[in-house]
Amino acid sequence: MTAHNERAVVLVSGGLDSATVLAMATGQGYQCYALSIDYGQRHRLELDRARQVARTGGAVDHRVIKIDLAAFGGSALTDQAIEVPTTESNDIPITYVPARNTVFLSIALGWAEVLQARAIFIGANAVDYSGYPDCRPEYIEAFQQLANLATKAGIEGDVITVQAPLINMTKAEIISTGVRLGVDFGLTISCYNPEANGRVCGVCDSCRIRAAGFSDAGIEDPAIVS
Repeated sequence: MTAHNERAVVLVSGGLDSATVLAMATGQGYQCYALSIDYGQRHRLELDRARQVARTGGAVDHRVIKIDLAAFGGSALTDQAIEVPTTESNDIPITYVPARNTVFLSIALGWAEVLQARAIFIGANAVDYSGYPDCRPEYIEAFQQLANLATKAGIEGDVITVQAPLINMTKAEIISTGVRLGVDFGLTISCYNPEANGRVCGVCDSCRIRAAGFSDAGIEDPAIVS
């Protein structure tokens, strides 16, 4: 089933998940409006990659919105004084940014109303996720309910759906899907603490999950800088 050129807002971070989601939404026939958030994250490289992903992934427009979540800190991704962990933990990791997906989806919702878009896509994943509470199916369902309670579009019956097509996929499945859809994973970056030239640390939680995903998929990661 295709969207017949309906509009959709797609959150694009510069990582492999959102690049795959953009390809999936485009493949379904949506006119995709890519949205990236400059939230005071630890490194700027992901925003550069997001621009490349949006440009090559078929987005008809791409906006980068600035919000300073670093003013609050509380995460290794927004506070330079907090080191990015290199060991696994059973707790919610310090790389969790408080309320990040809620903030991101709220901005996406506002743009969706202006565009008269009826879908918002996000690359949240509950299988290989790092323990983040805002990457669970029940969270996505709850936000969709909020979206249709809190908007003029929703009240008037123009339901806005929040679509997280990767939510129950493994990282290997996501990578295989992206390859099938022609995603250039060489443009993406997942590392929480990369060098300026794009060399990944290889030891953060996100690097380990990405490496395991490519290994399980039997595919070489084209983004690795030797």
